[in-house]
Amino acid sequence: MMPRYVAPGFLAARRVDQLGTELVFQVAEEAQALAARGRTVYPFHMGELDFDTPPNIVEVCAKALRDGKTKYTPNGGLPELREALAADVGRERDVVYGPQNVAIQPAGKPVIGKFLLALMDPGDEVLYPNPGFPIYSSLIEFFGGVAVPYGYVEEPEGFRIDLEDLERRITSRTRLLILNDHHNPTGAGCTEAEMERLAELVLKHDLFVLSDEAYFAIRYSGRSLSLVSQPEMQDRTVILYTFGKKYAMTGFRLGWAAGPEKILAAMTKIHQYTLMCAPVTSQMAGREAMRNGAKVVQEMKREYNRRRNFIVASLNELGMECHMPQGAFYAFPSIKGLRMSSMDFARELLEQQKVALVPGQAFGSECADHVRISYASSYDNLREAVARIKIYLEFRRGKK
Repeated sequence: MMPRYVAPGFLAARRVDQLGTELVFQVAEEAQALAARGRTVYPFHMGELDFDTPPNIVEVCAKALRDGKTKYTPNGGLPELREALAADVGRERDVVYGPQNVAIQPAGKPVIGKFLLALMDPGDEVLYPNPGFPIYSSLIEFFGGVAVPYGYVEEPEGFRIDLEDLERRITSRTRLLILNDHHNPTGAGCTEAEMERLAELVLKHDLFVLSDEAYFAIRYSGRSLSLVSQPEMQDRTVILYTFGKKYAMTGFRLGWAAGPEKILAAMTKIHQYTLMCAPVTSQMAGREAMRNGAKVVQEMKREYNRRRNFIVASLNELGMECHMPQGAFYAFPSIKGLRMSSMDFARELLEQQKVALVPGQAFGSECADHVRISYASSYDNLREAVARIKIYLEFRRGKK
């Protein structure tokens, strides 16, 4: 049989262009290229935890493989894991869920696409945060929707959702709202009053919500809040969550969606025709994490808090105004005083000082005067990065 070749002039479907490219991965490629040339790179660009997965979780996964646990699971996940998650998510958010309200996913990202496919028709408008996780807008447009950004306001005490801006952007075609709390990249967390107002808007305009709670467990004071805790919101909200950020299990690719049974049934149907099920070994490891992982979560959070306090104080001392994040593990300092784009700042810092961070443009067009620093890297790395950023800033300011 003659081999087949791709014809000259091959072009991918136009929808592929709508996905764009995440700048964080461009930074990662540049950092890897430097490392391949023998340079030491200080990585603060990825939301990748520097903690090892707890050994008891690893052992459960390894034992599952040795015991031949390599088959399919039900599309929605192992029943015992769904039951445990239903109890856990309900308890933490003061609502009641059953296993029919939980669907296990191969990490958190797939929940975004399945939520949109299950609830959004072509031409529907979807509100998403700007700044925010870049995948939101790309997937909305990829699946034929209209991505409508709503903003954040920067105040002396930090960032908050611009609720007035959000309300102005609601039209008769608005179908969905994506909410991210605690927020990537600013670390902002909603207050109870803000949650109440969001719930009012959702009910008034008959919307459905994707509540991205990937960093729900990483809050430094007070109690984490969820929109599902507001009256009538449980029937309109799908929660996205992931084991990766909570238990240092990013490579296990394990997450879940929690929400109304009918919406999850539609999402699981899509799951059946795409990925079938999350890996059984990862699901078993996830069950072990829920049983015996609470201590590790608290230890990691204490260390994140130490790093948060250090990096925020250090950046402010260097003249890079930085608000104290309420949750997650990202700092979002300003570079306004340098009068340069965050893209140029990030590129020069990587080339000259081998410090990798993410330009603000990665999270929205309004963020060209900020950069994101992940303090999921080690404390020693943070200290070295601060010293190198200081050298770079002295260089830039000396050029003026």
